[in-house]
Amino acid sequence: MAPKKSEKKAGAEKVAKAVKSSISRKVKKVRTQVRFYKPKTLTKARDPKYPRKSVESCGDKLDKYRIIQCPVTTESAMKKIEEINTLVFLVDINATKPKIKEAIRQLYDVQCAKVNTLIRPDG
Repeated sequence: MAPKKSEKKAGAEKVAKAVKSSISRKVKKVRTQVRFYKPKTLTKARDPKYPRKSVESCGDKLDKYRIIQCPVTTESAMKKIEEINTLVFLVDINATKPKIKEAIRQLYDVQCAKVNTLIRPDG
């Protein structure tokens, strides 16, 4: 059974009155601190659409062939080889003494007693 016209009219007037008048229940927020802190919002986990690097890194970049570049064949280096039983090599700038020692052992099958390094002006 449908509502009567008078009930419809009363409902419509009520709605019209509510639309015309603004209902405000705004309450002023009480601040208890001096500083304003940015509110914490939702942070989603990263979901990349494509890889940022096209090729994955190939592990250890300093292998034994990259660490030891070449032997030094100057007169002073030859003198060291003959008299003091010392080998002289050019090595990578990022190589550490233990890595140099291990690379010499793998390439030449000799045990290093000691590794001395010197950074030359030409790199």
